[in-house]
Amino acid sequence: MTFQESVSSCFNKYVTFSGRATRSEYWWFALFNIIVSVVLNIVVQAGGGESVALNLVAAVASLALFLPGLAVSVRRLHDIDKAGWWLLIAFIPLIGFILLLIWFCTKGSVGENRFGFPPQS
Repeated sequence: MTFQESVSSCFNKYVTFSGRATRSEYWWFALFNIIVSVVLNIVVQAGGGESVALNLVAAVASLALFLPGLAVSVRRLHDIDKAGWWLLIAFIPLIGFILLLIWFCTKGSVGENRFGFPPQS
């Protein structure tokens, strides 16, 4: 899956928490989130950091990216045959982050699992 396909797929499945997401879909969308965040921070800082309009745009963009990011994370866990609730392990400092990072880098299960068929990449 390419960068554009991944971003498009994640926005088309804006709040779809069912199904599965490939590693490429997850990581391309994560890169998109990072790029948007960095650009917005640069724009806000260039505006002096006190512009209400710029801060509002940044906040709206962050909120708009939150749900598809959460949904693709849950679908990524489904791809390795784990329930989406495992995402809550992120609240355990350091250990949760490391475990999720390992899982997000793990190859998805081959064939059908309890969350459906593997996505077409």
